[in-house]
Amino acid sequence: MASSEFNVLTPGGKTQRIKFNGPLSGTVNDLPFDLDLLTLKAGSFHVLKDNRSWNIEVVRLDPDTKSVTLSINGNKYTLQVKDQYDLLLHNLGLDNLNNKKVNDLKAPMPGLVLRIEVAEGQTVKKGDPLLVLEAMKMENILKSPGDLTIKKVIVKKGVAVEKNQVLINFS
Repeated sequence: MASSEFNVLTPGGKTQRIKFNGPLSGTVNDLPFDLDLLTLKAGSFHVLKDNRSWNIEVVRLDPDTKSVTLSINGNKYTLQVKDQYDLLLHNLGLDNLNNKKVNDLKAPMPGLVLRIEVAEGQTVKKGDPLLVLEAMKMENILKSPGDLTIKKVIVKKGVAVEKNQVLINFS
């Protein structure tokens, strides 16, 4: 097996460099480790290392933010994980390309505005519903592309819109 290397940002703000040389061995910050692991069920494990025991459960895995929340012996920890490709992009200064500012929500297709779920000045989180657009007899919920504030709702309920027409401005 080829080695895999990751940087893990802990809740205390420390970065741990983890390198796996095999499925259950490797180094943490250049210190070697070997684990004994027993899978209890999907996402739940019992781990032995240096005569110490841990019950570990994967509570949440978010590939978008590259974070994982683990319950370790009943205590929850959220960790940020960066693989070798994330580290390379960071070193090249290309790791913030997906963080461009979104100014507008545009209609992805022609349709009729059925409902507007937000108001001007409202703050929304990524994935929150903004409005419902009917197209080809189907209701399409248009969601927020990020954590944003509604600057102006340009369209009104019951109005027909064209593809790429600006529906909402964000500030």
